[in-house]
Amino acid sequence: MSSESLCYCLLLIVGHFSLSASSTAAGKVSAIIVFGDSTVDPGNNNFIPTVAKGNFPPYGRDFDGGLATGRFSNGRLVTDFLSEGFGLPSSVPAYLDPSYTIDQLATGVSFASGGTGLDDLTAKIASVIPLSQQLEYFVEYKERLKVAKGESVANEIIAEALYIFSIGTNDFIVNYLVLPLRPTQYTPPEYVAHLIVLADTAVRDAYDLGARKIEFTGLAPFGCVPVARTLNHDKPGECNEEYNKLARRFNAELQEAMKKLNGELAGAQVVYAETYSLVSAIVANPSKYGFENVVQGCCGTGLIETSVLCGVDEPLTCPDAEKYVFFDSVHPSQRTYRIVADNILNNALKVFM
Repeated sequence: MSSESLCYCLLLIVGHFSLSASSTAAGKVSAIIVFGDSTVDPGNNNFIPTVAKGNFPPYGRDFDGGLATGRFSNGRLVTDFLSEGFGLPSSVPAYLDPSYTIDQLATGVSFASGGTGLDDLTAKIASVIPLSQQLEYFVEYKERLKVAKGESVANEIIAEALYIFSIGTNDFIVNYLVLPLRPTQYTPPEYVAHLIVLADTAVRDAYDLGARKIEFTGLAPFGCVPVARTLNHDKPGECNEEYNKLARRFNAELQEAMKKLNGELAGAQVVYAETYSLVSAIVANPSKYGFENVVQGCCGTGLIETSVLCGVDEPLTCPDAEKYVFFDSVHPSQRTYRIVADNILNNALKVFM
């Protein structure tokens, strides 16, 4: 063989392996599959009878085309940015939205429902989709995927997908800290432990259904959301540190539970995504991150409005949500979600990149 032919063959071999490596890197995650609450609900609540909706202005005004999709923010959510970060579509569709085909849902789907929690009672309070039902929708989704793609391709999508859980805040701010039932049954530490058992069960259920790449997001300091500041009777306008203490306890136990699951579930990688410290840092020093207002949400007065109340007070909505950490009195703005997503991609999810 001539030296020219040898060089040509070597170039072909190197090119082949380089292409294979880059293709593998680009396709490490086949889809983003999401379970959770309003932090990751792209519009499922639009299709169920509940008042917990965000499919009207001012929600979605910074989304593509200024469309109020049902996302509880002015634009995209963390999971939308995560999808884009993995080279997948720039938004994750709602499973219940009939305008999406199964082919479109094959690269990402969210079963999340605003207002829900790990505790089924939380979902009942707002008449939204409990986590157990979200997992049932996932079973249905798998069957639809097999019909559309064939069993082999569908199984590969399910095995290589990244499963994200973002849930737990409502169990405290809609349920335990507001209504009397659960506090008569559990002390705060007991209720946290109860929720961790439910989180553990949900991950195991997803694993039994084929999930192998799983991320469970910890809670942000929900004692610092504008409505918690407004309703803080002891120190009006300040973060409710008792609430934040519950979030920290939940996070510590959740992290330990996910670490244990990572060791127990054969062939799976289970990671915990820490968000508390980043959001705390933004709240403590908003100007460092380019924000001007952390005390109020952008919509309405920013003190109490969320969901339908944001629609009622739309004329009062701020002109530039980029300057606000929160878009309404509970939910972060698109810009905050982007910062959180970048942090998750560069830390907890790096193992899947």
